Amino acid sequence: MTSVASLAFVDPELPGQVALRPRAAEGRRDAWPVHPPRLDALADVVIAGAGRILTLDEVLAMLHWTSLVVVRDVHDGRGELVHEAFAEGVGPDSRLLGASMTKSVLAQLVGLAVTRGALDLAAPVSAYVPELARSGYGDVPVFDVLRMTSGVDWIEDHRDPDGPASRLVRCSFTGAGSMRDQLREVGRRCGPGERWEYSTADSQVLDWVRERASGQAFAEALAGLFDDLGCTGPTTIAADGEAVALAGGGVAATARDWARLGVLQVDGLAPDGRRLLSDEWLDVAGRPSLPFTRPGRLPSSITTHAGFGGHWWPLEDTGRRLTADGSRGQFTYVDRDARVVVTLTCPWPHADDKVDRQCRDLAYLTLPALARAAAGSPGP
Repeated sequence: MTSVASLAFVDPELPGQVALRPRAAEGRRDAWPVHPPRLDALADVVIAGAGRILTLDEVLAMLHWTSLVVVRDVHDGRGELVHEAFAEGVGPDSRLLGASMTKSVLAQLVGLAVTRGALDLAAPVSAYVPELARSGYGDVPVFDVLRMTSGVDWIEDHRDPDGPASRLVRCSFTGAGSMRDQLREVGRRCGPGERWEYSTADSQVLDWVRERASGQAFAEALAGLFDDLGCTGPTTIAADGEAVALAGGGVAATARDWARLGVLQVDGLAPDGRRLLSDEWLDVAGRPSLPFTRPGRLPSSITTHAGFGGHWWPLEDTGRRLTADGSRGQFTYVDRDARVVVTLTCPWPHADDKVDRQCRDLAYLTLPALARAAAGSPGP
């Protein structure tokens, strides 16, 4: 039985996956150097965590890391790649499963639709997806789906093989069954905006709304975004038996391309200077909008280090420091003020929730330290 614990996070091969190539990727030269230098300042990073002082190498080993990419001096949609490193057996062309980092990419695709005026966050879900009118999502504002306060009856527990979350994502891991059929059956627990509950179902509904508003399926929209950002690596997307993408967790891309998505989140600009995401959208995506979604106020079983904005995880109330966060240690951290992006991928063990939580704590302590070191150090 396919589960989060058994997934391959490096070059996954899933029955229903869709291969994605940006329209202009063929023959395009990567704007970043083929062999970037290592940033010496990172070697001096130490982390106070897990009850002791740890070097960066010790932390990476504990996290079972696979890649580390650091980009700094991000301005006008461009940044300087100053560090790129891979664990043994992983390289610059490896497809790295982002798991729920994909949710933050979905937020950027939603942001494109909102910025272009195609999607109204105040409208009810059923205005775009009438098939959900009789479900718990029917009259829920799209904004509440974006911030995971939909109020639907959903439990996200991937350690329960028979739970709704496991059944939902299994459709895409196996390429069989229908995620949208399952979404039609989701009921209501409380009113929208009354409670935060982590939910891949919310992400799938959000993408369904985005698809109807924009007229683009997830794969088509993502190909366009990757083309805009100058992505050049191989990418795949997990999809179910109806070819519906797992927009809440199914993208596998190179470490550089994950970092390019982080660069977009700094100022909303493409590398050619075109605005893709408005400043208003960047604030909506990054800032917690309710007292109980502020950093440190989410359920401690999720994290004590971050809050929740619009499918991004802010580390402070302003949302200027935030991260994409995927199961088993997939992160793209963005410091909008320091203008630094850090992508760190680490498929640490998932079966033991205590190990999972300690690794996540260490990652949340490490990412800002790496960004500070990159921002404050001289060029290589």
